[in-house]
Amino acid sequence: MIRSLLYASDLGVYAPFVMQHALALARTFDASLYVVHAVEPMGQFAESLLQSYLDERTLDQLHNQGVNTVLANIEQRVLENFREELGEPADLALIKAVRVRQGDPAQVILDQVERVQADLLIFGSHSQGAGVDVPIGRTAVRLLQLSTVPVYMVPLSQHLGRRKV
Repeated sequence: MIRSLLYASDLGVYAPFVMQHALALARTFDASLYVVHAVEPMGQFAESLLQSYLDERTLDQLHNQGVNTVLANIEQRVLENFREELGEPADLALIKAVRVRQGDPAQVILDQVERVQADLLIFGSHSQGAGVDVPIGRTAVRLLQLSTVPVYMVPLSQHLGRRKV
């Protein structure tokens, strides 16, 4: 039985399309819907740039407080966008929580699957940065390989018209 769904969003151009699938499944199963977005950690170049301009104490404060503030702001903006995009209050009520976490996207998503005890994981086949010739994105591949729960992968519309028969 499916009681809890986790929608892993990249917040990209096709996120509303995938969200509609997640909402339809939540309505069909009368299930709770959780949303997670993973923010990759700062790269080495950005980190070294900050180290050259900030003292160690300020850098530690930025890491501890600044990142949490940024993640909380992203969560708030995602919720606001859902309120604007989802005209039906019933659809908004299906969403139990929105979480933005920093880390490796696949690992963040898999951790959230366990945390919310999801019965089904929903995600798109590509992020907005994937090339047209790539049949499936890196994170999607890892989720398919490592997920301990069934997955529902939505092929993104930009690739639907490019199928070779």
